[in-house]
Amino acid sequence: MMTKLDIPPSDGIVIGSGPNGLSAAIALAQAGLKVTVLEAQAILGGGARSAELTLPGFVHDPASAVHPLAVVSPFFLSLPLNQYGLEWIQPPAPFAHPLGNGRAAVAERSLEATAENLAIDGERYRRLMRPCIDAWQQTLAMASGKLPRRPWNLARFGLEGLRSAAGIARQFKTEEARALLAGSAAHSTLPLEDAGSSLIGLVLHAMAHTGGWPIPKGGAQKISDALAGYFRSLGGTVLTNTRVESLAQLPPARVILCDLTPRQLAEIASDRLPAGFHAKLLRWVYGPGAFKVDWALEAPIPWSNRGCLRAATVHIGGSLEEIIQSEEIVNRGGHPEKPFVILAQPTLFDSTRTSAGRHTAWAYCHVPNGSRFDMCERIEAQIERFAAGFRKRIMGRSVMTPAALEQSNQNLIGGDIGGGAQNLKQMIFRPTARLYMTPAKGLYLCSSSTPPGPGVHGMCGYFAAKLALRRLC
Repeated sequence: MMTKLDIPPSDGIVIGSGPNGLSAAIALAQAGLKVTVLEAQAILGGGARSAELTLPGFVHDPASAVHPLAVVSPFFLSLPLNQYGLEWIQPPAPFAHPLGNGRAAVAERSLEATAENLAIDGERYRRLMRPCIDAWQQTLAMASGKLPRRPWNLARFGLEGLRSAAGIARQFKTEEARALLAGSAAHSTLPLEDAGSSLIGLVLHAMAHTGGWPIPKGGAQKISDALAGYFRSLGGTVLTNTRVESLAQLPPARVILCDLTPRQLAEIASDRLPAGFHAKLLRWVYGPGAFKVDWALEAPIPWSNRGCLRAATVHIGGSLEEIIQSEEIVNRGGHPEKPFVILAQPTLFDSTRTSAGRHTAWAYCHVPNGSRFDMCERIEAQIERFAAGFRKRIMGRSVMTPAALEQSNQNLIGGDIGGGAQNLKQMIFRPTARLYMTPAKGLYLCSSSTPPGPGVHGMCGYFAAKLALRRLC
């Protein structure tokens, strides 16, 4: 017999306090429901948290660090989060990509400035990105309930997104342009030769030229704290250290929204779901994991190209072909000698996270889901390749394997930070054709395993909550 959890009487219960869970809770509370959020960990926030992982006084982000989706999220923009301590910092450049011989490709906030950086590929880059930027802006407007003004650009964007990232990148002549596109596309964890692997990269470039790739002052925890602060102002309750192992532990509620992945929902709701739907949840495919390292540094990373010091995000992988090979190896179940690495260096722009003159950085590479292989040496070798002397500046490090990531946040199954593989099938049906709904009355999913997918933006939670509210009427 499961022990009942001590939860105040509630109209709505949200399981999980990540950005999607808190967004769902806020949307329910705004509609007048009495809502309780349950968080298994001692600290709320899910993938948007901060902690001293290396040395005292060095604030790190255990998961997300740079938040291009958060700053343009229609739901976040509708909330007074600045009144609850959230302040955005915009680095001069959204992201950079070092190359051999001291060169680097740099994405600027301005489309025109980026095109100028790409020299002979500049006009081709403009022609690719202008409709993508317009389509991205229309997509954001549609999320706010507005009709698209130029649907042909949306259609063109959709067609480009169905192509392989490698195919689009190979249209460019310079190594800089090819690498810039490949690095963004590799966020998807898909093989770059696969159809649909370009979509996430094109979205990330469009965001770079619209909202930028900002960081929250003080760390990712500030996002979660601001959401929670506003939620509490609406009368909501957040209970930490409250793990739900079965829905039978919960008191009656009109709606239950789960900021969980399909496998977790299947575990806690097995007695409420039909066998067929339960089996569909268990068939959900998780993508590659992440192997992550945080560093306390005595000085900034000594990039051979100083353009990399203008960005909070640096993509490290060398040429297009090197990145293709690295991601292909991971998706075949291997561990590349030269992994593609995504690095964040927030203290170049936010001095509140360390003592004067000191710095933090984190980086991760993709590995097979659940991998136990130690990639720390290979990650550091890749950074050293483009920043000689990096290792000499390390004062302390924290290593998080896929298992450690999952232990810190159970949504990260096998180290998968995206809530499931980002292939075309799972991008359309997330996680089933029911999307947020389940066959059980009043039970919904609201995690990044539902549309529009991964990232710190809260829209999965918002859409799930709005659907739940409509079905209550």
